[in-house]
Amino acid sequence: MLILPGSTSLSEFANQKLLDACQSQGLPVTAINAQYVHFIAVSTELSDAQHAVLGKLLTYGPKRNDFDHAGELFLVTPRFGTISPWSSKATDIAHNCGLSNVSKVERGEAYYLTTSAYLTDEQRQQVKALIHDRMTQVVLDDMDDAHNLFVTEAPGHFASVDILGQGKQALVDANISYGLALADDEVDYLFTSFTRLKRNPNDIELYMFAQANSEHCRHKIFNADWTIDGEVQPKSLFKMIKNTFAHTPEFVHSAYSDNAAVMEGNTAGRFFPSPVNHQYEYHAEAIDILMKVETHNHPTAIAPFAGAATGSGGEIRDEGATGRGSKPKAGLVGFSVSNLHIPGLIQPWEIAYGKPSRIVSALDIMLEGPLGGAAFNNEFGRPNLLGYFRTYEQAVTSFNGHEVRGYHKPIMLAGGLGNIRKSHTQKGEITIGAKLIVLGGPAMNIGLGGGAASSMASGQSNEDLDFASVQRDNPEMERRCQEVIDRCWQMGDDNPIQFIHDVGAGGISNAFPELVNDAGRGGNFELRNVPNDEPGMSPHEIWCNESQERYVLSVAPENLAIFSALCKRERAPFAVVGEATQAPHLLLTDKVHNNNPIDMPLDVLLGKPPKMHRDVTSASFTGSPVVLDGVTVEDAIGRILRLPTVAEKTFLITIGDRSVTGLVARDQMVGPWQIPVADVAVTAASFDTYHGEAMALGERTPVALINHAASARLAVAEALTNIAASDIGSLKRIKLSANWMSPAGHPGEDAGLYEAVKAIGEELCPALDLAIPVGKDSMSMKTQWEENGETKTVTSPLSLVITAFGAVQDIRKTLTPQLHLDQGDSHLIYIDLGQGQQRLGGSCLAQVYGQLGDTVPDVDDPQLLKGYFNALQTLVSQQQCLAYHDVSDGGLFTTLVEMAFAGHCGLDVDLSALGNSTQALPILFNEELGGVIQVSATQLDNVQAVLAEHGLAHCAHVIGHPVEGDAITMTLAGETLVSASRIELRTMWAETTYSMQAMRDNPATAKQEHAAKQDQTDPGLHAELSFDLNEDISAPYIAKGVLPKIAILREQGVNSHYEMAAAFDRAGFSAIDVHMSDILSGNVTLDQFEGLAACGGFSYGDV
Repeated sequence: MLILPGSTSLSEFANQKLLDACQSQGLPVTAINAQYVHFIAVSTELSDAQHAVLGKLLTYGPKRNDFDHAGELFLVTPRFGTISPWSSKATDIAHNCGLSNVSKVERGEAYYLTTSAYLTDEQRQQVKALIHDRMTQVVLDDMDDAHNLFVTEAPGHFASVDILGQGKQALVDANISYGLALADDEVDYLFTSFTRLKRNPNDIELYMFAQANSEHCRHKIFNADWTIDGEVQPKSLFKMIKNTFAHTPEFVHSAYSDNAAVMEGNTAGRFFPSPVNHQYEYHAEAIDILMKVETHNHPTAIAPFAGAATGSGGEIRDEGATGRGSKPKAGLVGFSVSNLHIPGLIQPWEIAYGKPSRIVSALDIMLEGPLGGAAFNNEFGRPNLLGYFRTYEQAVTSFNGHEVRGYHKPIMLAGGLGNIRKSHTQKGEITIGAKLIVLGGPAMNIGLGGGAASSMASGQSNEDLDFASVQRDNPEMERRCQEVIDRCWQMGDDNPIQFIHDVGAGGISNAFPELVNDAGRGGNFELRNVPNDEPGMSPHEIWCNESQERYVLSVAPENLAIFSALCKRERAPFAVVGEATQAPHLLLTDKVHNNNPIDMPLDVLLGKPPKMHRDVTSASFTGSPVVLDGVTVEDAIGRILRLPTVAEKTFLITIGDRSVTGLVARDQMVGPWQIPVADVAVTAASFDTYHGEAMALGERTPVALINHAASARLAVAEALTNIAASDIGSLKRIKLSANWMSPAGHPGEDAGLYEAVKAIGEELCPALDLAIPVGKDSMSMKTQWEENGETKTVTSPLSLVITAFGAVQDIRKTLTPQLHLDQGDSHLIYIDLGQGQQRLGGSCLAQVYGQLGDTVPDVDDPQLLKGYFNALQTLVSQQQCLAYHDVSDGGLFTTLVEMAFAGHCGLDVDLSALGNSTQALPILFNEELGGVIQVSATQLDNVQAVLAEHGLAHCAHVIGHPVEGDAITMTLAGETLVSASRIELRTMWAETTYSMQAMRDNPATAKQEHAAKQDQTDPGLHAELSFDLNEDISAPYIAKGVLPKIAILREQGVNSHYEMAAAFDRAGFSAIDVHMSDILSGNVTLDQFEGLAACGGFSYGDV
């Protein structure tokens, strides 16, 4: 092992933060020095020239000549037996630079702590907790101990469970020790099946069965039979969801049968390189839209960065593995967590209830999780354009008496949309003898048991099993795999991919059986053909681990050479692991030990294990009304604007690239002052069209603590009132994803879940002509632990998150909340779908005063909601509105001030049409459905006529207008309710994001940004060109009669080549796709080009 020191590993502000953290815990630390240390394993000794190359590669980052190695050493390295993402990429770079005898490069961080007194063992433990992530790292006391990073073990064996000798009890014991989460009837089923086969099951077969049949993978509760209050129910939950598609099948091309759903898009020119000559060209065709939304809650509670990163990565793979291969395009992310308890910003409604040690705090989730999701999307090359963030943790009286409800087990939502060729929407046939391939990174001993672990309520598994179920991310590898998939679908009818699945929960032990089973085939596999970076793993660890960035697919033998060439060009690893068979049987051989770890009929694994039956009772809500005696408007405003659900969310947004792909038409940040208040995300279908795609979110989870069904209806309605800002047209063109999170088994919650699914599946969505062709469920949203002899529990509300997707007719017509003062006189119209009811149950106002309430907003009249959407679509299409913002969390007050923030203007609002002075708080802060539009004075009559035509005249109120300056005034019946400066309110609204940025990022720059928001003279974003827009830079070449050829040069991991090529194509060049591997192989020389453009975006993951 070679050891090479590197650069300083901590920035000045990060070093100061760590020093402050040590001293705040009473540790006698006076100074910290930290630097990277590289550990290199070599197969043969390096020559002097190779040493020089390696030294050059590992010389990066800020240099410090005065580095002080004095003090106590704490060496942080990746956990032994794992390989960090950095190592994978750095080792690739070494190999591609000719260092083939470097077998592995790994990196650690050496912390040298200067102390005023020798640290005790207990104090060293305190330091270790501050400098490493226990899920992915270890802390060593000696540099030489790092050699354990490279220790390899002999290949392990499988273990048998002796049911023939010890009976069913052996299976019961294995279920506990392996953490399989099998139900009693599943244990009976396996015992019967293997007894019939006259043999003992192996551990690998039990792990495989547990993953494939976990709640996480099989959705047992959604497929279960139900009896509620003694009455047998006619449909399962899933059948009620499918009812929406049966009622409105129009524009859906694929539902329920694939990794994502597919809906009809628009026709435009898809821009990609020709498979023949690699020249970028437009290909006129139908560009259909795929949509998927996942959750990754359990891993995010344990290791937020890795959990959120792999959550995003898994959802991206779902999209890429749809049909016979497709292309992810734009992402979304969402978080629901318990109270943040931000140091120095503790809020009056935040209770200190505690948490178990095995999960991290809500604050840590929100400091680390969003970075993980953003890092993966950034490095993969997908803009993250949409999201939501809710905090909720409260002791309330609901359906089960008085208890704490909240999100100790968080919701981490990851989703997005992509595009697919119509001819590739359906999976192909897996031919007998087809090669069964794993594409992507190697197997590693990580993520074991993720599917089963995710299916347990937090607290049922032990911490070692939680450790085992954490995954790690390498988005650069996923980018390479996606490039292979892109090359395949770009071949059109010659696409070599027959069938493809992503590798997710359960690893290839779930993916390969699903692949062949879905195609009506079986498979013979060889365990040792699975690419493997840890040879000491046992068969079940190789087969069942959840190493990320992998896909399984089938390719006909005659197309294997073509597929292999594509992978070689993109440097994407792949291996032929098996062959498809006609008989539906699964055989896994092991040529090292000359045995068969798996030999079983597929129907034992995926046939008909016992179907769940839920026999439950309903519960009545027992809470009380919201009481606001003594609450002033001023105090309510201060609390509402500081509630993270309402407050500014810049800290969640600016961590991501929102322009990659060059196809982003509407992101979160609105107007010259970049205010994060957009209702909808919009992308262009291609570079040559104004058609596009839109997506928007809706959720109102606290309402479910009072009325499950109303919460579900509101989620659907809010997604609609958000997506209505884009030019879609018909409701039938909108398709929904439904993500259900529930604490299954908690009193009242199962019946409530059934009621909620029925409310939208059987009633609301059919009434609105909406289909739900895709979704996901997570049924273990509960955290339980022991603290000082007391059992504590935090149970989430039933949580439905709806994502609406639609094909956009004209992306230029999208409305934003930005108020405009440059269009003459204008009016603000409030459309109140609550029709004056002003119900406060489950509202943010109730939450910030520690209450819940008893009467909630609802979709009382679906036809009124339909009229609202149709009216807005008419106004959007005819461009009769200047601005639009829906009413949601924080009520009408929040909607209005966010519009003023975006417009950098004041407001003059009179709310007298909405009630009298005793109703001030309900009028300002109720969260009934609706929205506010800004209308030019010259268009007012036309707009009111459109609203009347759609049945909205009685609930549309002209309430005021925007004004120049900073003053926000709201009156009611002659009384002034609000008289504040916009800057003052904007500063309040920004406190949460500033505090989070100051904790997570450089506090000095966070402070500068916060100060800039308080500058009334800030002109916002504006452009001053440094070149002549009319100059034609390609003119000298065009005189020669041929388009100049430009090499669009990319290296592995690069993700910005399409937009670079499109820009040169637009400027009159002939853009050619050139990979560095083309040059290194001699297939392409640069002298055939007039120039080259080196594309940006994470080559080698920016290592």
